Amino acid sequence: MTDTRQLPSPPIAARRPTVLSKFGDRRVDDYFWLRQRDDPATITYLDAENTYADAVMAPLAPFREALYREMLGRIQETDMSVPYRLRGWRYYVRTETGLQYPILCRQRANEEVGAGEPAASLPGTEHVLLDVNELARGKSYMSVGDVDLSDDDRFYAYTTDATGFRQYTLQIKSLQSGKLLPMRRARVTSLAWAADNETLFYTTEDKQTKRSNQLWKYRLGERGDELVFEERDERFNLHVSRSRSEAWLFLDSHSHTSSEVRYLPADRPDGRWRLVLARRADIEYDVDHHGERFYLRINDAGRNFRLVSAPIGRFGREHWREEIAHRAEVMLESMDFFRDYRVVQERERGIEHLVVTQLASGDSHRIAFDEPAYTLSSDANPEWESETFRFVYQSMTTPDSVYDYHMATRQRTLLKRRPVLGRFDPADYVTERREATAPDGTAVPVSLVYRRGTPRDGSAPLWLEGYGAYGYPNDVYFSSARLSLLDRGVIYATAHIRGGGDLGKPWHDAGRMLNKQNTFSDFIAVAEHLIEQGYTRPGRLAIEGGSAGGLLLGAVVNLRPALFRVVLSEVPFVDVMSTMLDASLPLTVGEYEEWGNPNQRRYYDYMRRYSPYDNLVRQAYPAMLVKTSLNDSQVMYWEPAKYVARLRTLKTDANPLLLVTNMGAGHGGASGRYDFLREVALDFAFVLSQLGITA
Repeated sequence: MTDTRQLPSPPIAARRPTVLSKFGDRRVDDYFWLRQRDDPATITYLDAENTYADAVMAPLAPFREALYREMLGRIQETDMSVPYRLRGWRYYVRTETGLQYPILCRQRANEEVGAGEPAASLPGTEHVLLDVNELARGKSYMSVGDVDLSDDDRFYAYTTDATGFRQYTLQIKSLQSGKLLPMRRARVTSLAWAADNETLFYTTEDKQTKRSNQLWKYRLGERGDELVFEERDERFNLHVSRSRSEAWLFLDSHSHTSSEVRYLPADRPDGRWRLVLARRADIEYDVDHHGERFYLRINDAGRNFRLVSAPIGRFGREHWREEIAHRAEVMLESMDFFRDYRVVQERERGIEHLVVTQLASGDSHRIAFDEPAYTLSSDANPEWESETFRFVYQSMTTPDSVYDYHMATRQRTLLKRRPVLGRFDPADYVTERREATAPDGTAVPVSLVYRRGTPRDGSAPLWLEGYGAYGYPNDVYFSSARLSLLDRGVIYATAHIRGGGDLGKPWHDAGRMLNKQNTFSDFIAVAEHLIEQGYTRPGRLAIEGGSAGGLLLGAVVNLRPALFRVVLSEVPFVDVMSTMLDASLPLTVGEYEEWGNPNQRRYYDYMRRYSPYDNLVRQAYPAMLVKTSLNDSQVMYWEPAKYVARLRTLKTDANPLLLVTNMGAGHGGASGRYDFLREVALDFAFVLSQLGITA
């Protein structure tokens, strides 16, 4: 692929100019017509781009297959998750060699199961809850969304998406008969059983906007469902859940910047949902339960949240008791309550911590971890009376590891570490955490991993990925597939830029709305820092981002194209102006609190300056692989398609520009594990070849 003279001619999309005007600004969009999915010319163009990409990648087919086999060879294909207990049953997920999807199972808890044992070795009777392979039969895509068991363990409610559009269908399975109940509901976004074993609450989304806006109540055996609540504010989405104590149902109505919660006793499904606190601008909170009190994680006293409690039903501030004060340097991210303990997850200077509190005594302690960068997440912890907290730990060199932590004895037990087959030794790799300086003086963290002995003289290729949006932390993670990069001398780096939640809520605020440019300048600063420190040089620098991270890549490539050698842009949000000006599109109105409302002049002018599609110019660009999916509901396929079509008319270089569309998937790409790994092999083969590595 380095000999670009041998490339076939790329497809050229027809130009059908559409004039778009706002505030006196006139934009001419030659490819607006690609939004018409029913126009045969649209599918013809996408197919032509796929054919072109196949032709360009054809010389790399052996390399791509070798990468796939190499990555597959590290995976234990027949495997089983660590079982968890709930009401006398043991629940687990297993996979089998050759099968694309997992199998969800349970077994009586008095039948002993060793953690991580293959299913064939289990001594007792296995009950299959869902075989996702059977659900996927005859379909190109299958994803299981929410699952929930009735308290008597007889009814299993679950949702599935068969297109990738993230539009889930609810069904209920009788675990006694193994048959499905006749009820079937579309566009379901969350669900929770009441305590009577007959009533299921679920939320649904609007068909056009995909906003989760209605709460419904279904009773077994009845034909009709009752609409319980409708959220009419277009910025807000609904989510129903049940407390770990099983005593309360919660209905959360949340925008990007505000929230309110309603509650209902789980044993009174016909009762009235009551409000905890009415929504207020820029105040977010969520609720959990313990004893006679509700606990609120709320950001009323500072952006990074504090924890307060109040007697149930008496939520006036005069009744509040502060449990954890707001701290400017510590983000309070989540809370988990058990009968005797509370576990909170905090983030300080971008590093996560778990803090355990014995509720009777108030004694607290923090669980310590040693690596410079890692990620923590709560695992399955369904039992209210448990003295054990299960969590997952991983880093860029440590595979995801399931631990049970005994909260009284403070003993940590490793139950399972994901196997990495072959000659993998964590000691062969080095993890670092560094800081780059942004133009305004802000220190921007960056995490790195590389194989020990990789040169630091600027000669090494480097893969830099970023996101920077919605307050989502861009946490590090372990990837056995990534070893195929590291073992070829590639340094891998994760930029923790503003707009994400890597350093708490203020870090998000500093990279959204009218501060969005900080996201782009942070990423460029990280790239320049890594070059200055000898990790790489511009001709050896690859960048990756998806969705809002694709917006990041589009913006920085317009600003500094010569800084990067190759770009991997996945389902990129690049047509910012046209999308955010169209309130009929899924998610748009709620997004005003992240990007701004371009129907207001100051936001229009600001967004207009960075929108990647609208700021493409005649200049040389890096090599690019742009990926999308026809059924994407988060970033519509036409955004990447329009971007590539226009870029082809402006780029002055001979670097390859590929558009690959998955015609049967959504925002996350292929759903089957083997299909997904083949997509990764394509990405790696393209990027590595542009860095001069083809074996």
